[in-house]
Amino acid sequence: MKLSKIKNKLNKLDKIAFQLPNGELVPSHFHVTEVGKITKHFIDCGGTVRNEEVVNFQLWNANDYDHRLHPEKLLSIIELSERILGIEDLDIEVEYQGNTIGKFGLDFDGKNFLLTNKQTDCLAKDKCGIPEEKPEAKLSDLKNESCTPGGGCC
Repeated sequence: MKLSKIKNKLNKLDKIAFQLPNGELVPSHFHVTEVGKITKHFIDCGGTVRNEEVVNFQLWNANDYDHRLHPEKLLSIIELSERILGIEDLDIEVEYQGNTIGKFGLDFDGKNFLLTNKQTDCLAKDKCGIPEEKPEAKLSDLKNESCTPGGGCC
């Protein structure tokens, strides 16, 4: 999800809820302790220099049960970050503490912001000799032909 999309959603919400990939909600007394821009400058395994930038939200589950983060407050934090840090309309990555700090993508289901699982990937498969994944064929998609000797289907 891009920063512009969460801002648009926050303008229409009365409360904020984040849902983990397993369906559990982040406790409602969470805080957004950081909004920032993370720049990753790296070389992939094929030798290509790359730059990636994301907006980072860090969620923290505090023992402060008396305060709730309201949409207008998070929106003001985002706007301050845009102004002070020069944050652009980038994809959002969310950090949340589980057994270790997890990094998640972000989506919205009409009610909750969904923390989505992220996956690692090789960015230079062509240079690493990793074959392209072949699409799986469904037997139901194959023509209903009978196999005859010499027909080339066996």
